[in-house]
Order: sequence, then structure tokens, then C-alpha cells
Amino acid sequence: MSAEEEPTGSPMAGGCVLVVLGGVAFAVVFKASPAVGVLAVWVLGAAAVWWAARRRKGTDQPLPSPTVPPSRGDVFAVETGEVARVVEGPGGITIVYPEIEHVTVPND
Repeated sequence: MSAEEEPTGSPMAGGCVLVVLGGVAFAVVFKASPAVGVLAVWVLGAAAVWWAARRRKGTDQPLPSPTVPPSRGDVFAVETGEVARVVEGPGGITIVYPEIEHVTVPND
């Protein structure tokens, strides 16, 4: 069998092996002491939440700068300062919808 014909493993195989090994480890811990097993679940859950929160850091997209003009050909809405409609909501809440105008930045 040549190198091109060798079968390759599944990309999920490593994950499945880790899940099985983790399950066996938890089974051993729970067999030794149910209280320690519950504590281990809480500790690993807290570690997973901490890891996910740290991993998410830095993935936010920055807001567009209000001083940079929009790109050519972009369409955006501008409030005209006039009231389009007023709606009385439940509990005495009044919602005011402004009149908007769609503006296209010219392609110079």
C-alpha cells in the first residue's frame, strides 16, 4: 500500500477518545467517593466557564468611527427631526417614531 492509499483517521477520533477517557476518570472518582465526584463536576464546570469567557475576549468587532465618512455608494438612514408617528403603548408608555430619510453617498 503506497502513501497515497493509506487510510486516514477521522478528525473526531481524538475528541471521542478524550471523552471516553474523561468518562472513565469520572466513573472512578464517583466510585471512590460520590461527594468528591460532585465536587469534581462543579470544579470542571467552573473551569469550562472561565476558559470560555477568556477565549471569547478579543473577538468583539470595533464600532465604526463617527468621524470617518461612510464608503462611496453606501446607503444609510438619517433622522430628519420630524415625527412620523406617535404610538401609545401599554402602561402609559409613549413611543415616538422619527421621520427618516435614506441617503446614498455619491460615487465621485
